[in-house]
Amino acid sequence: MGITRQWIDESCQLQKRVFNFVHIPPPRRGLEIANAIWRCLEEWAIESKIHTIYVDNASANDAAIDNLKIYVKNKRRLLCDGILFHVRCCAHILNLIAQDGLSKIKNIVDVIRDSVEYVRRSDARLKIFSEIVKQLNLSDKKLVDDCRTKWNSTYEILAAAIKFKDVFPMFVDREPHYDTCPSAEDWKKSEKVCLVLELFWTATHIVSGSDYPTSNLFLNKVGRVKVLLDK
Repeated sequence: MGITRQWIDESCQLQKRVFNFVHIPPPRRGLEIANAIWRCLEEWAIESKIHTIYVDNASANDAAIDNLKIYVKNKRRLLCDGILFHVRCCAHILNLIAQDGLSKIKNIVDVIRDSVEYVRRSDARLKIFSEIVKQLNLSDKKLVDDCRTKWNSTYEILAAAIKFKDVFPMFVDREPHYDTCPSAEDWKKSEKVCLVLELFWTATHIVSGSDYPTSNLFLNKVGRVKVLLDK
């Protein structure tokens, strides 16, 4: 388990440090996680200075924070009576939403992904594709590979491929075995998906920042995501 701490120093500057790496043997239940964190706090003698703990949405973390809340309350009064003690990671929530949404429209994404993979799988095909890019005088030069388990990677492959949507139909004429060329409707759908994912991608990057406070930024970004999804 990785633990980081953030605090405001005497000059009112935000500081962040890796606090500790802790091995937690199974079973990794909430109580074991809470005790491991508490030992770190005691070791650094800051157990009476904790205002907020933020974690992702695993159920074991909920139990861990409930236990830590009891430990800390025995040392000091909690900020705002503990309302702000447990903060759920906004970037993780956005990640869960994006993953869930993409699972419902997998067929739209796969049409583009299959074409990109077909081109990138062979140096000869990549050379043909690059020659067409030069002929069309496009400023962007290459396709992006992606990692199927990361939604932000899906956004990046779509955003890059859309810039080359005029190249793929010409690639068909030069590559007889290429039979997965996206249709105009496929590109239209992909552009809409990309529009939504771009907002998730931007929001995630902003709320994941570590060199500046993010608690004053997340609500505006999440609000924009909701407005777009409602539309």
